[in-house]
Amino acid sequence: MNDYRPVAADAATLLLDVLQAPQILAELPALAEHADADLMREVLEQAGKFVGEVVAPLNRTGDEIGARWANGNVTMPPGFRDAYQAFWQAGWPALSADPADGGQGLPAVLEMILYEWLSAANHGWTMAPGILHGAYECVKHHGSEELRAQYLPKLATGEWLSTMCLTEPHAGSDLGLARTKAVPQADGSYRISGTKIFISGGDHDLTDNIVHLVLARLPDSPPGPKGLSLFLVPKFYPDGSRSAAVCERIEEKMGLHGSPTCVMRFDEATGWIVGEPGKGLNAMFLMMNAARLHVALQGVGLLDAAWQKASAYAQDRRQMRAPGPRDASQPADPIIQHPAVQRLLDTQRAWIDAGRVLAYRTALELDVGRHHPDAARRERAQQWCALFTPVLKASWTDQAFHGASDCLQVFGGHGYVREWGIEQVVRDSRVAMIYEGTNEIQAQDLLFRKVLSDRGVGLLRLLDELQADLAPLSGDAAARALDGVARLRGLVQSLPEAQAPAAQALYPVAGDFLRATTIALMAWAWARLQASGGDARSATAFARWVWPELDWRCRMVEQALA
Repeated sequence: MNDYRPVAADAATLLLDVLQAPQILAELPALAEHADADLMREVLEQAGKFVGEVVAPLNRTGDEIGARWANGNVTMPPGFRDAYQAFWQAGWPALSADPADGGQGLPAVLEMILYEWLSAANHGWTMAPGILHGAYECVKHHGSEELRAQYLPKLATGEWLSTMCLTEPHAGSDLGLARTKAVPQADGSYRISGTKIFISGGDHDLTDNIVHLVLARLPDSPPGPKGLSLFLVPKFYPDGSRSAAVCERIEEKMGLHGSPTCVMRFDEATGWIVGEPGKGLNAMFLMMNAARLHVALQGVGLLDAAWQKASAYAQDRRQMRAPGPRDASQPADPIIQHPAVQRLLDTQRAWIDAGRVLAYRTALELDVGRHHPDAARRERAQQWCALFTPVLKASWTDQAFHGASDCLQVFGGHGYVREWGIEQVVRDSRVAMIYEGTNEIQAQDLLFRKVLSDRGVGLLRLLDELQADLAPLSGDAAARALDGVARLRGLVQSLPEAQAPAAQALYPVAGDFLRATTIALMAWAWARLQASGGDARSATAFARWVWPELDWRCRMVEQALA
């Protein structure tokens, strides 16, 4: 088994050469002083070193021993607490937090790359700090002055971790069915009562406190999502007393054994409202949008972890004779020389590299949307994130699982046993297709809420921008990308109005529309990659084995409209 190793130089090339991040960040007053290529390289180099040397070696222990529950308390696998204490004390959770709160004020894209690598190295461990920055943003923008003073510095630095308590036994993704109650008290606090399930990191011993953000209903709230408010309930109060937020048990899961997925019971636990009554989901969106991009990068990272294992194995494993020249001194050839294995591995590499370009660009657009001085530019950036975050989340978590399964195939029978570690990647990656909104929900969100709602005007505007970006480029990759933009534009223009009867026929093919969008975006990414000297074998794999999917996905949508 080989531990995951981040390649900081590759990330720096994508960020600095392909995406030209310093030029983008230089336009943002809040981040201009950090728009320095040498600084970014150094941060990535040190981040990769920490991930590879501290977090990655704990991956197998976390899977085999797992988190343990007893008497309402969770104990994490050996080494997990020490690694997390080193993590926050080194300042890694504070990368993009506001310096006024104890953060470093660096671009969000550096944090996103760090968490991609952490997920690849040790997905179970990374689940604990994975939503930390989203919780920090939520409290910062919606919390009262008292809550900010008490909790922001600890969340910004990562000294305390957080949870996102949404799901209930009868209410999975349909949050409007949530029943947890919040009863106001005379002192301005609330008593929170109810049960939440599937709460990642609901209890653990990584930190001395956990800040729970809980969706609940006020006594007079209307039914449905508009009746939900958001509340902060810590594990321990400022006076040291423990709250009535109790971990009843942890789930026995297919994977992610190092991450405690908790059933949390709130027994009239004292909490405080975050944001306005009835607008809890508005406040949570700050967490969920960032979380979905994190999940997309989990997909990229886990796919890279699978590819690293399979590629290394294929270099050394000798089986049968491959077509072409032979080494007569050996009884068999390395399986990397077999065309079927090459196709499997090169196809995953095509997805990894394109996914990074698109996800890093989206992370840059997050900063542009927050900090650019021009309102029109902020609006375009926000539109990019709104439209393409569901695409990234759905397609790259899907590819992480199916691509990891393909990488397991490279090992033959050895992949199905634990020794090589590839089967853990398959198990750990499967859940990302489910959480933060299932991939089917992401597809419907894209098509019905983001595209049909404005007759595709927003997406068409972004396609115009991609077309303009491709104009200076030449070669087959650029021509292919222009074709993809044109094909997707034609598909969008053929869509009916959202309320038209024909729109109902699109529900079964929402996933096909999302995949068509994915392939067109990948073509743009590969045009940019090849213009900067991207890997030729991966580029060929995209053209041969991925690109043809665009045609039949478009046909599926067109057929539904016929």
